[in-house]
Formats: sequence, C-alpha cells, structure tokens
Amino acid sequence: MLKKTTVAWDLSDLFDGPSDPRIEKSLDSALDRARRFAQTYRGKIDNPELTAKTLLDAITEYESIVQEIAKPVSYASLLFSADTSKPKHGALLQHVQERHTEIALELMFFELELMAVKPEIIDPILADDRLANYRHFVRAARLFREHRLSEPEERILEEKANTGARAFERLFEESISSIEFKIVLDGEEKTLLESEVLALLRDPDREVRKSAAASLTEGLLRHSRLLTFIFNTLIYDKSIDDRLRRYSYPEEARNIANELDREIVEMVIDTCVKNYPIVARYYRIKREILGYDKLYHYDRYAPLFESKKQYSFDEAREIVVESFRRFSETMGNAAKEFFESKWIDAAPRKGKRGGAFCMYMTPDLHPYVLLSYLNRVDDIMTLGHELGHGVHAYLSRKQSFLNFHSTLPVAELASTFGEMLVFESLVQRFDLKEKLALYAEKIEEAFATIFRQASMYRFEQELHRARRERGELTREEINEIWQRNIQAMFEDSVELGEEHANWWMYVNHFVSSPFYVYAYSFGELLVMALYSMYRREGESFVPKYLDLLRAGGSLAPSELLAQVGIDIRDPSFWQSGMSVVEGLVDDFEALYKEWSCRSSD
Repeated sequence: MLKKTTVAWDLSDLFDGPSDPRIEKSLDSALDRARRFAQTYRGKIDNPELTAKTLLDAITEYESIVQEIAKPVSYASLLFSADTSKPKHGALLQHVQERHTEIALELMFFELELMAVKPEIIDPILADDRLANYRHFVRAARLFREHRLSEPEERILEEKANTGARAFERLFEESISSIEFKIVLDGEEKTLLESEVLALLRDPDREVRKSAAASLTEGLLRHSRLLTFIFNTLIYDKSIDDRLRRYSYPEEARNIANELDREIVEMVIDTCVKNYPIVARYYRIKREILGYDKLYHYDRYAPLFESKKQYSFDEAREIVVESFRRFSETMGNAAKEFFESKWIDAAPRKGKRGGAFCMYMTPDLHPYVLLSYLNRVDDIMTLGHELGHGVHAYLSRKQSFLNFHSTLPVAELASTFGEMLVFESLVQRFDLKEKLALYAEKIEEAFATIFRQASMYRFEQELHRARRERGELTREEINEIWQRNIQAMFEDSVELGEEHANWWMYVNHFVSSPFYVYAYSFGELLVMALYSMYRREGESFVPKYLDLLRAGGSLAPSELLAQVGIDIRDPSFWQSGMSVVEGLVDDFEALYKEWSCRSSD
C-alpha cells in the first residue's frame, strides 16, 4: 500500500512564520496608509467637482492598500486551513481579522462614496480613457448602490462581525476539523479524519462503505446540537443583514456579487432540475453492473470493480502536468511550477480542514493549493480541478488587483476545464474495464458538480426561507428539507437512508458562503459547452481560452463569455452543455455493453 504523501506548501514567500514581525509591520503600514488615504479623499469622491485624475489617483492608492492587507490575511487563513488544531494558528487568524477590520473601517468611506456619486457625474468620468482599467471595478461596486447603509452603520456591522458571523464560521471549521470518526476496519477500531471517512464511501467493499456512512453520521450527531445552532445563527444573521440592506430575497446579494441576473441563475438551475432523469438513468445502469437490488446513499460512489491500484503523488503530478501541456504548453508550464515551487499542500493530517481549494493571493505573488491526497484516481481529478484554478490565477496575474479575481461562476470554469483535460488523459491510459470505471467516476463527479449543487441550492433557498418564516429550526426540520431536495435528483434510482438526512452538517459552503453552490452548476455546464467548442475548433480554440483566463475579473461574466461567442441568456446554450453530460452517459452505456459482451464470451 502506498504511503500517504508528505507534500506540504512553503509559505515563506509570504512570511517566515506566525511570529514573523513583518506581519505586524505590514498591518501597521496598511493602517497608516489607510488613515492618510481617508484624510486625502474623504468627501472628494461623492462630489460635483470629482475629476478623472482624482478618481484614478484614489483608486490606484486604494488598490495598493487592499493588496497589501490581503497578504497577512491570506497567510493567516492558509496556516489555519492546514492545521486548525494549533491554538496559535487560530489566534493569529483572529488577530489578523481584527486588524483587517480596523483598516477596513478607515477605507470604508471610499466605496460608499463611489456608490453614492450621481450617475451624471460618474458616467462621463468613466468614459475617460485613463479610467479604462477600472471601469468594471467601479460599475461592479455600484451594483450594490441600493443596498449599502450609512458609514456609521457599516462601521458598526464590520466591527461586530468578528464576534458575530466570522466567529461562528471559525467555530464551525474548528468543530468539524476536531471530530474523531470511529470505525472498525479489519477487526480494529480506528479514528479517522473527515477526509478519510469520506474517502471510505468510495471503498469497493460495501460493508466498509456502510460502516463509513454510519461513522460519519455518528460523528456528526455527537456535535449536532452545536452544528444546528451554528447554522440557525448564521442563517438568522444573514436575514438581518438582508433586511437592513434591503435585499428582496435571500440569494440577491450573491447574485449581485456574481454579476448575474436572478433570471439567468434560475434558468441554469431549472435546466439542471429538468434533466434529473439523466441521473436516474445512470444509476439504474450502475445498479445493474454492481448486481444490487437497490442502491443506497453509501453506494453512490461505489467503484464498479475492486481495484488495488493506487497512484503516488508523483504519478498524479506527471498525469496532471502532461494533461495540461497537451492542451497548451503555457498551461503545462504553469502547472509544473506549482510542484517545483512548493505551492501545494497535499498531505492529509489531523486538524487539516476538509475539502480542497486554491487561494489566488495577489498578482505580485502566486496562488496556493490545498487538498488531502489519498492515492486515488479521484484525488488526481481533484488535483486537476484545483490546478485549473491555480493556472487561472497564475495567468490572470497580468491584471491589477481589483481586476484579478473572477466572479465565482467564471472562476469554476477553469477548474472544471482542468478536470476534463485530466479525464481525457486518463481515458487514453486505461483498458476497457478501467475505462468503464473511469467514466463512472467522471459522470459521478459531473453529477455532484451539476445536479447535486443544484439540489443543494434548492435546499439553501428553502432553508433560508423556512428560518425566516418559522424561526429557529430543529435538526429534524433541516434534515427533512435536505433529504427531500437531494433525493429529488436521484428519483427512485437511489434510496437516501436516514443517515444521509444529517449530512448537511459538514458542508462548509452553507456556513461560509451562502448560495455559493450554484457557481459549480454554472461553471460545470459552461465547461461542458466550452469543451464541445474545443473539440470542434481544435487548436484555434486554445488562444481564445487562454485569453479568457488572462482576463481575470476585468469584465462581467456576460461580457467575458461574449468574447468567445457565448450568450449566457440563451437557454439552448445551457442545454447544449447538458447534452455533453448525457453524451458521457451514452458512452458509459456503450462501454458497458462492450464489456458485457466480452465478459460473456
């Protein structure tokens, strides 16, 4: 059995450690600059005498300050994510958040004035070529014009956040990371991390999967009172924010931040829901292959065939880098640098937060990737996903900081495209039986990204409305909402047992980023359609795609995608992406028939 990787990132490009005096110096410098910025520009932005030069000077100084703040904030977050069990990591994160709030309060007036300035004043100024690089930033900020409060009110909310929502988010992360999941394997009781017990839901032995599901549930239930309280508190906190900021529905703030109309978001989700039968069709085939009378929640990710084949982290590295390089030398070289420069933390360890992410950092630095690599094929796909993000951030460093970050739905585009490149590479390496299993994994991943995220979005919508209408919800009430919405995507092909009803408790997106999840559905469907374009256009598609990544967040999603000929308001475009998903199921069914014929010979 392959040993777990020990690969860890090197954060010294940021700071030398939690006690590095440069952290405090950086925060002190940012605070001093923020105070001078306020003295210079307060009252001069929302002003009839505003000029293009004044606005440009203000934005460039503001951008420089917020970029400086981002470094200690990101560093503290990276340290805490890699090991939440160390008190000094939590203490540093809390300290940096408090100092960040102090700085943010000094800068708060700027975006408030930027939103308040009258259109007849700001529009002609934005037409000036000197503001070309910042038009999107200003227009995106002004989308929130009707939802900002007065500066004194905003200051109070910002100061209280560190003992309010942010504190509960940290409590959630620490609580989930500290849960010990007990399970008996090979006659021996073991204590597993969340990532490890979730990995066992993909074990070829059905009894192991069943035990893993029971272990996950038991661990969550031991903390269910706390987790239910955290969810209730944060959902109620959001409802207060929404009321004070005059949002008319719970998802509105997320939609504005993503620069997407409600109609577009609902069209994408409705497309997913309408195509739930694709999910049921696949799982009926899988049930036949596995020879089960019925599939349960712990069978969803069961491998089709028992395989002891594992992949070292070095093998995963070679597969991902070569997959990216076959598409583009530029992408391959960028991915290679992540490994050579130690920008990846892949070692599973106690206290490490669950899941995986890529932190974009700042344009003058480089991104970092976190995952827990456990030598499986799906870990290779996860690495490809996060390095898709990483290459996006790497290429968009030509943008200035305010144009660096894409909105969430577009950010998921690059990650999913990276996964597709890795998938195509693995298909070419495998024999028929392995290929059948690989298609199953890819389809299940696509389902988890498209349909499951859509069903989780519907869960969140109903959960937030229920909390507002009925008050604090019990675990059983949340269980019912969760179970009904997730079960809908499977129809009658999979039976989600009572254990599964509790599994909303470990999903951190619900806590830290309400309504984030639809970005996955949007991004995956978008990539399916884009990948279809790539297959049709071949090499001519590559420079267009790279330009899309290099653009970062310099344009709204609709403008950015229009540059490659995509109209996101066209329902047929989204259905074309769904056709690619259905095509994967068609290919899977054909491979199964071929394999069945060979097996019977």
